[in-house]
Amino acid sequence: MLVGLMVVAVPLLVAIVNAALQMRRLADTSRHIVIEGVSTARSSWDLKSQIDSLERTTQYYEVLNDPKLLELYKEQNSHFDETRATLAQHLTSPSARQALQTVGRLETSIGGVLLSGPNDAAKLADLRQRFTQLRALADRIATESEADIDRQVAGIQHRTDEAQRKLFWQSALLLPITLITILVVTLAIGRPLRHIDRAISELGAGNYSHPIAVSGPLDLERLGRQLEWLRARLLDHALERNRFLRHMSHELKTPLANIREGTELLMDGAVGELDSNQREVAGILRENSIKLQRMIENLLSFSAWQTSSVGLERSEFRLRPLVKQVLENQQLTLLAQRARLDVKIEDVTLRADRGKLRLILDNLLSNAVKYSPKGGTIHLGARTVNDDLVLDVADSGPGIPIEDRAHIFDAFYTGKAARSTSVKGTGIGLSVVLEFVSAHGGTVQIIDGQYPGAHFRITMPLAAPGSQPAPQGSDPESSRDRAHAA
Repeated sequence: MLVGLMVVAVPLLVAIVNAALQMRRLADTSRHIVIEGVSTARSSWDLKSQIDSLERTTQYYEVLNDPKLLELYKEQNSHFDETRATLAQHLTSPSARQALQTVGRLETSIGGVLLSGPNDAAKLADLRQRFTQLRALADRIATESEADIDRQVAGIQHRTDEAQRKLFWQSALLLPITLITILVVTLAIGRPLRHIDRAISELGAGNYSHPIAVSGPLDLERLGRQLEWLRARLLDHALERNRFLRHMSHELKTPLANIREGTELLMDGAVGELDSNQREVAGILRENSIKLQRMIENLLSFSAWQTSSVGLERSEFRLRPLVKQVLENQQLTLLAQRARLDVKIEDVTLRADRGKLRLILDNLLSNAVKYSPKGGTIHLGARTVNDDLVLDVADSGPGIPIEDRAHIFDAFYTGKAARSTSVKGTGIGLSVVLEFVSAHGGTVQIIDGQYPGAHFRITMPLAAPGSQPAPQGSDPESSRDRAHAA
């Protein structure tokens, strides 16, 4: 960056200094011309004024023949010589200098004629003619000096125009150089900065699979190496976490299966008929074992999906039977909550991963039951829009706080509004929903205004991209089932 700034700044500084020097030279020359012009004009005016004074004194002396007037003439003549000498210093035109020399000789001759003897008509006529020539020479000198000043001013104007043209071309040359330098510096710094920004975004999104390699200035390369080290560490932690989840989930599945099997045997009366209190306890055991099984399935699904060890196993199936199975699995929880169901499912046939779609519905329905008050209503709907399936799951609970909406799909995140339950959630249910819906090419939205509580809407294609949509069932009417639990 410093080198780039120097490359841009040095030519600009050179141009600025050059322009300043030229402006100073032009200013000095202009000031000199003004001073010389004023001095020349003042001396020329003094010269003509003194010529008039000399002629006037001469005329008085010719009439009065007073010696004092002769002394005055000599004094005026001395001042005239000083003015002529001063004017000679400012004149630059050869013709004007030559005319000034003629003025000196002519003035000397006038003094000689004035002192040459008695005054007569021929002498007076000669003096008047010489003074006329003297004034003509003075006018010529003034004209020549003004013309010389005009030539110098024109020269200054020409030099000014030339300096402006040079500065213009220098600026025109510096502009592309500056733009090229800015482009080079931008490419040299901006490209690695974009790589770093993209790498940080991927790390923030939890994507640790792409190695980070930054090329460019040494500082940015060092930062890239540090980010690569951080990526490796985060990847190790993620792998360790998923490995722990898999091991823990597999270890819990065996005893949980035994608990569920024993509970089912008790409920079926395999060890004898149960009274109402015993059956209630067995029902509680069964309900919580189902919740634990769902959590373990979420943990296994999340862990396997994070390690990319599983994919989608698409098959063609109808949606209604799948929804019915999910509702049956949640029956005990629904009865315990005395929840009312508002189910509107179109007879849709789609091609997707049946197991993952079942887990999506199971998680959303479990989430709705968890946050609905006792006696509340849970809405479950499915319809087709063009070639997409639209699933809606809503409850009548408190809804999702604004501050939680940006994080509810993050793994292991539990919102502040989560109420206490007998089995606390793991915080990965909605994360699994988002992962599986995204894998099908769909989206998950939070809808406001249609229902009082939380409302999740899933939109996903009826078939895999590039395949034909699955045929729909023969019954286009939507079904509506209502279950009431007391």
